[in-house]
Amino acid sequence: MRFVKQNTNVDFIGKRKLAYGVSLAMLLISLVSLVFHKGPRYGVDFVGGTILQIKFSGPTAIDIVKKGLAAAGIDKVSVQQFEDLEAHEFLIRTDVAIETAEEFTSRVQTALKSATGKAPEIQRIEMVGPQVGQDLRKKALFAVFFALLFITIYISGRFEFKWFISGVMAAVLIGAVYLLSLFKVSIPVLIAAALAVTLVLFWFLKLRYAMGAIVALIHDVTITVGIFSILEKEFTLPIIAALLTIIGYSLNDTIIVFDRIRENIRKYQKSSFETIVNRSINETLSRTILTAGTTLIVLSALFWLGGGIIHDFAFSMIVGVVVGTYSSIYVASPILLAMPEEGARRKT
Repeated sequence: MRFVKQNTNVDFIGKRKLAYGVSLAMLLISLVSLVFHKGPRYGVDFVGGTILQIKFSGPTAIDIVKKGLAAAGIDKVSVQQFEDLEAHEFLIRTDVAIETAEEFTSRVQTALKSATGKAPEIQRIEMVGPQVGQDLRKKALFAVFFALLFITIYISGRFEFKWFISGVMAAVLIGAVYLLSLFKVSIPVLIAAALAVTLVLFWFLKLRYAMGAIVALIHDVTITVGIFSILEKEFTLPIIAALLTIIGYSLNDTIIVFDRIRENIRKYQKSSFETIVNRSINETLSRTILTAGTTLIVLSALFWLGGGIIHDFAFSMIVGVVVGTYSSIYVASPILLAMPEEGARRKT
C-alpha cells in the first residue's frame, strides 16, 4: 500500500538547517527543565516510598483526603485524582516506605472514613524501600546506555562493516563506565560523559551511520524525558520500558531509510550524496507515515481508554513515536551529510 505518490520529491534535506534549529530548541528546553527540576520527577519505583490507589463511593475533595491522611500520620503526601471524575479514584504517593501493609492499610482506611464520611476501598498498594529505589534508578540508566551502545555496534557492522572497531570501542566504554561507577561517581553525569566520548570517537573513526543513529536516539530520549519534566509527570519503571521501546521504534525507522540510501548509492552513482539521501527519505516516506499513523491510533486508544495505570506509559510512547518519526527524517539521515561525500560512499 502506497500512501504517498511514487514520484514525490519533498526537499527534506534542503530544510535540514531549520530542522536542526527546531531540534536544538527542543533539546535546550528539555535540558533547562531537567536542570531546573534537578532531574526527572522520580516515582516511588526510583526513590522509595508507598503508593496507594483508593476509590470512594461518592465525590470527595482532595483537601479532605489529605486531612484524613495527615490524621493517619502521613504528612508528606501527593494526592492525584484520576481523570475519570465519576470513578472517585485517587492515587496517593508518600516517600514513607511502610513495613506492615495490613496495619498501614487499616490505619489509612479508618482515618479516611473519619475525614470523608465514606468508607474507602484500597485497590492497590505498592511499597519500595529507598535502597531498592536507588538501585533501580541506577540499573535503569545503565539499561538505556547499554541499549544505545549495542545498537551502534550493529549499525556500524551492518552499514560500514566495522564490527571489530565498534566492538572494541563499546567494550572499552562499558568497562570504563563500570569501573568509574564503583568509585561512587554520579551515574547520570558518568553516562552523559560516556555518550559524549562515544560521539567524538564516532566522528574520528568515521562511523557515520552509527553517528546518525545514536544522535537521533539521544535526541528522542532527551526530548521525551524533557517533556515529562516540563509537565512534572512521574518517571517510573514503565516509562523506562517505554523509552527502550521508543529506541527500538526510532531505530527501525532509521534503518529503513539507511537501507534505501545504501541501495540508491549503488543505483545513482552520478548523483550527489545530498540528492541520494533526499530521494531515499522520499521513497520510504509512505512506509514511515503509515507505520507512525497506525501506531499512534493504537497508542491513542490506550491513552484515552486504557485507564490511569497505563496513561503515562501511553503518553510517553505517543511523544516518542512522533519525535522518533521526525528524527529519522530530519536528524539521522542529514547527519550523514556532515561528513565528506566520498567517505559516505565507501564500503556501501
